[in-house]
Amino acid sequence: MRHGLFFSMLLLSSVSLASPQIPGLFDAHLHYNADQVKMYSPVDIIRILDQNEVNTAVVTSSPISLALQLHQLAPNRIIPFLGLYQTDKDKQAWHQDEELPVRVAQALKDPAWRGIGELHLFAEHRHSPIFERIALLADSHDLPLLVHTDPVVIDRLFEIATNITVIWAHGGAYPYPELLNDYLKRYPNLYIDLSMRNERIAPEGMLDPEWELLLMEFSDRFLIGVDTYSTQRWQHYSALIDTTRHWMDQLPLEVEMAIGRENVLRLFQSRPEKTTTTVN
Repeated sequence: MRHGLFFSMLLLSSVSLASPQIPGLFDAHLHYNADQVKMYSPVDIIRILDQNEVNTAVVTSSPISLALQLHQLAPNRIIPFLGLYQTDKDKQAWHQDEELPVRVAQALKDPAWRGIGELHLFAEHRHSPIFERIALLADSHDLPLLVHTDPVVIDRLFEIATNITVIWAHGGAYPYPELLNDYLKRYPNLYIDLSMRNERIAPEGMLDPEWELLLMEFSDRFLIGVDTYSTQRWQHYSALIDTTRHWMDQLPLEVEMAIGRENVLRLFQSRPEKTTTTVN
């Protein structure tokens, strides 16, 4: 499997009053982008995670230097993922950018990176040569690839690189327990992050029985996250992580600990630490 460790942070309009069953959560899906810096400095971000007892976090950013800045500020807590988007348009058209694999290969010379993504790609573009080259770069560098995508793209990924580690964002484009059960059985190196799926997993706060069975059966393959793709998500981070904690608290403690922390730690601890380079 893969990688190192890291992260914690800031004040919000509402301070959490929850008493978490397990402290020291690991948020596996955070963004820290240029439009968020005006409201939240890197120190603010760390403070938000601290206040919510989130001890470690995966962070991707645009520009990529922001994730590295956070990592340098908290090197044992922030796990930087190499983002691929330079502008908002890239989210839709990156798979047509013939120069992208060259830029990614160059960026990966910095040993700080612990993963690649988030990458948005849907079924009709799954045979893109650019996508294939990015997947092969992730596999050759032994880095997990975080993807926001359709089921057939997951199939395509494992055709390209059988042993690649994939983190499927948001429980996939079709987050149905039966479908996810099928894919988890197919691909041992597939992990699923559950960011943005609280309402599906626990309608009105109560854990759905089908989701409960799935989480129990594959307790070693799920991760949690808040997905701070917007500044508003950082503003409401406390409420969102508390909602996630609420349905997690309805699971057995060992399952809650696996999903909330241990799975991601195992994923990244299994690879030796690297030395971070300086951000210009």
